[in-house]
Amino acid sequence: MQLDDRDLRILTYLQKDSQLSNADLADQVGMSASALWRRVRSLEEAGVIERYGAVVNPTKMGLGFEAIVHVHLTRHDPDKIVEFIRALDTSPEVQECYATTGQADYHLRVLCRDLAEYNQFLEAFLFRLPAVASAQTNVVLRTLKRNRPVSL
Repeated sequence: MQLDDRDLRILTYLQKDSQLSNADLADQVGMSASALWRRVRSLEEAGVIERYGAVVNPTKMGLGFEAIVHVHLTRHDPDKIVEFIRALDTSPEVQECYATTGQADYHLRVLCRDLAEYNQFLEAFLFRLPAVASAQTNVVLRTLKRNRPVSL
């Protein structure tokens, strides 16, 4: 899908506040409400807009421990990788997972209540996955930037 300036403005407003009414968003972008609705529907169907949701503060939800975990696999057996990815998808502690280049095979962003809960996550979950050889933890001391709108 080719995005034009109007699409980019729509996306900017929706990323800042996805609860804007169709009429308010149409006013902001300078379109009729019906034309805006068709444009937003098109962005959704093309997969540009994946979903809508609320951005929450993990600390205020009682999740005061955050870490970036660098995971090294034992080997790159396709079946073990599929099992690893499926397991991560079931874990509420794993917020994000990236397959990357470099020394580690995967990088996880993990949220827990505290260090004890994180240790339980490692022992009862991560280290029990057959594909996992080792993991290195980097504790997040302070978040400087998160959940920013995507723009061109």
